Amino acid sequence: FAHFLHLDLGFFHANPSGQLISRVVSDVSVMRIAVADIFTNAGKGVFTLIFLVVVMFSQDVKLSIAAFTVFPLLAWFVAYLGKRLRHISRNLQGGMADLSDKLSQIFQGIRQVQAYGMESQEEEHTSAAIDRVRKLNVKSVQVGNLSTPVNEILVGIIFFGIITYGGYQVRDGMMSAGELISFLGAFIMAYEPMKKLAKLNNIMQTGLGAGERVFEMLDTVPAIVGPENGKVWEQGHKPDVVFDDVSFAYETGEDERALSGVSFTAKPGTVTALVGASGSGKTTIINLIPRFYDCIGGAVRVGGIDVKDIDLAFLRQNIALVSQDITIFDDTIGANIGYGLKGASQEDIEKAAQAAAAHDFIMQMPEGYNTRVGEDGMKLSGGQRQRISIARAILRDAPILLLDEATSALDNESEKLVQDALKALEKGRTTLVIAHRLSTVQDADHIIVLNKGKIAEQGSHDALMAHDGIYAKMYTVGLQGA
Repeated sequence: FAHFLHLDLGFFHANPSGQLISRVVSDVSVMRIAVADIFTNAGKGVFTLIFLVVVMFSQDVKLSIAAFTVFPLLAWFVAYLGKRLRHISRNLQGGMADLSDKLSQIFQGIRQVQAYGMESQEEEHTSAAIDRVRKLNVKSVQVGNLSTPVNEILVGIIFFGIITYGGYQVRDGMMSAGELISFLGAFIMAYEPMKKLAKLNNIMQTGLGAGERVFEMLDTVPAIVGPENGKVWEQGHKPDVVFDDVSFAYETGEDERALSGVSFTAKPGTVTALVGASGSGKTTIINLIPRFYDCIGGAVRVGGIDVKDIDLAFLRQNIALVSQDITIFDDTIGANIGYGLKGASQEDIEKAAQAAAAHDFIMQMPEGYNTRVGEDGMKLSGGQRQRISIARAILRDAPILLLDEATSALDNESEKLVQDALKALEKGRTTLVIAHRLSTVQDADHIIVLNKGKIAEQGSHDALMAHDGIYAKMYTVGLQGA
């Protein structure tokens, strides 16, 4: 789990959450059970078997060799079954992960499922995933149990061979009947630990199948790694943000880049607005500043230092992010506001909530700041969730502020209050704003208009309106739509 937390954002975009949860919970649980069984029983079984084999060889070497002639075949069969079990176990854990992911998506989207009357279809799809897991479970049990009858047959053949060969030895006076009976007793006693070790091998192979999936994740190298002895700037320094001929593509080898040759400077104490159509690169710019991704060309510098050379934890501690994709944890309102700032006092949390126009509605909740909000803040309205997110950013008091249309889910009255709070918060900070409604950024110090990953225009609101280009057209259309 700790390894997952340090992987880059691209990893989580490529791997569904249900799959990752399954690897952390289900796969690790299978490994734990296998390891516990092996450590508990393997040692005793091995020592018992070795002792009895020594007893057998001390009684009659030739008979012992004859008894173990079938052993290579038995060992091959156990290894063959183990290989099949490992493959089945891996597929079974994969099926469990698919099922977990499917259920996670349904529960998260239950409102849409019920609104569109898709219960029957989702039940059908989920039943197919459950059926796959059931079949793999049955197959695993069948293959695992196959070892017992085959072992019994092979041991029966060996037992018959011992009696036959030993009988001739007794008849010829080479050994006494008592010695033969003693040898048979040792062989029968040796069979029990052999049988247990064969079953332990099945358990071990099942654990290895799950372990392969776990170590596959542990072997994943983070794409974003903080540098050793990373650089920091002095406390109180107001860092600027500079993009110098930056290019970026989400997938290696992509012909169409998300950003291409982007250059601009966001100065301390100023607001830089990013506008443009969906997919023009606005969010990509925001993602490159805290190093959620690294650019493939050019450089992103914060405070005069390339972000790749800055201590990663320090860089992110100096950034406050408010996104449209708001994350609210299943915790109290106070804990959600205080998230990311260790040791935040109740007084500080309440001041941040007041600045974000959230204090009044919080005090109307059943337990005020101690009210639990449910998974993903399901007990809150969209506007309430957004104000809590803004309060979280205000509390962080970071010198760099990244806003992704921070007031998009607010009513007019709350929006005015929050806009006033944000203006106060922006003073002295380096602020970058993604704007979908251009009326909210006309007071920005600098506006960058993006088109297909490139800067099409940039300047102040008045300058861009006078230029009568893309921005002017977008602004006019926005006014008409309002």
